[in-house]
Amino acid sequence: MTQHSTVGAGSSSAPLYRRDRFLLSDEVVYLDGNSLGPLPASVPERMAAAVREEWGGSLVKGWNEAGWFDLPWRIAAQIAPLVGAEPGSIAVGDSTSVNLFKVLGAALGLVGPRRRILSDAGNFPTDLYIADGLTKLVGDGYHVTPLPSEDVEAAIGDDVAIVMLTEVDYRTGRRRDMKAVTEAAHAAGAIVIWDLAHSAGAFPVRLSECRADFAVGCGYKFLNGGPGAPAFLYVAPRHAGAVAPVIAGWMGHDAPFAFESAYRPGQGLRKMQAGTPPILSMTALHEALTLFDDVDLSALEAESRRLGDLFIAEVERRCPDLELAAPRDAVARGSQVSFRHPDGYAIMQALIERNVIGDFRAPDILRFGITPLYTGEDDIRRASETIEGILRNRLWDADAYRVRAAVT
Repeated sequence: MTQHSTVGAGSSSAPLYRRDRFLLSDEVVYLDGNSLGPLPASVPERMAAAVREEWGGSLVKGWNEAGWFDLPWRIAAQIAPLVGAEPGSIAVGDSTSVNLFKVLGAALGLVGPRRRILSDAGNFPTDLYIADGLTKLVGDGYHVTPLPSEDVEAAIGDDVAIVMLTEVDYRTGRRRDMKAVTEAAHAAGAIVIWDLAHSAGAFPVRLSECRADFAVGCGYKFLNGGPGAPAFLYVAPRHAGAVAPVIAGWMGHDAPFAFESAYRPGQGLRKMQAGTPPILSMTALHEALTLFDDVDLSALEAESRRLGDLFIAEVERRCPDLELAAPRDAVARGSQVSFRHPDGYAIMQALIERNVIGDFRAPDILRFGITPLYTGEDDIRRASETIEGILRNRLWDADAYRVRAAVT
């Protein structure tokens, strides 16, 4: 793999552009950080040290000598400012799906007699699956109402217990107004759970300022923590004392190494931990998050909007057969741009073969993540030109490009 230099194919004069901090080939235009962030250049060395020196050298002593035991909380402290969370309100571990189960189960204990969970029918499927499975497990009349995206906010009424939404739509990139939705839900007496999978690390998230109740997010997209990186959850401090963990694991016990037979919840959000933390994947995430030490998220957001606007303009000028699926207004858009085409899957495979990497989401969405840390104007123009060539010459129209892989 060729490490990119600051004057390579995607070069940019923008102060946020730091592609040399990632292991990306000069030949690649990577527009899929909204699915999997690229490898930060400092992670391999850090991982090698963790394996050889900490695990290999310290063995089980690493839990104390290398600080493994408290590593989840050091990562939580890194994530908190990225999502506008109060100190001590983030817990790190497990997957986004498991964390949603945790916070949704905890929220059910706060809603009184209400039984309706309101969500977007276009929400990421795992969110709907988890909610549906949990309500069936709990019973007692709890049920999920998924509505068309545009109808959700108007349906927030005094029968709604929980509003469960994703801030940025995974297909279109549409961004919801967290503050307005949270205020509407609270005015109706409901609790809000936000999924930040496509938000954290892309732009400033303001959980505390918006008075969010709960949130979940992943570590492998814009946070660049690696495939399947640990996820995180948020519990507003005003709820922390009242919530009870629905998965009461030993790491959430107040004294896990006392090995008591009865569960005593840990202090603060420690009770929201469950099993033993995966130290190697957490080490990768911990190192990856250092990339944000000198990043102004507001500036990152502004540059993402500018590049997104440029991409839309270039693609629409060159490729009239593509239909814009993302909001045209950058304020209403996350850090991705999406287009529709009936043969979107084949088009994306042709693009990937030509080193312009985005992804496809059924039924017809081509997704492109815009990450100014390693994406510049040259990348945007090269991607647009490549899309134009593929469409104009029907290069996508080949049987090989229609074969669906397990991951799209």
